[in-house]
Amino acid sequence: EGAGASDPYASLAAAFAIAIAAFGGAIAQGRTATSALDGIARNPAAQGKIFVPMIIALALIESLVLYAFVIAFVKIKI
Repeated sequence: EGAGASDPYASLAAAFAIAIAAFGGAIAQGRTATSALDGIARNPAAQGKIFVPMIIALALIESLVLYAFVIAFVKIKI
């Protein structure tokens, strides 16, 4: 049996871990997009040099959120 069956607070801790990761990821993605769009607005010619790194950064931020999601569920072994 997993930790979720023996520890009544394991599911609550997993929920908090996912919530914190999602909140942090949302803040980071918002700041990334804001900064990229500000840079493009100031210098439209740099759009090509800003857009691709922004997409890569957004993907990496999202992967960290998904990693926290997987770790939370592995720890409670659902």
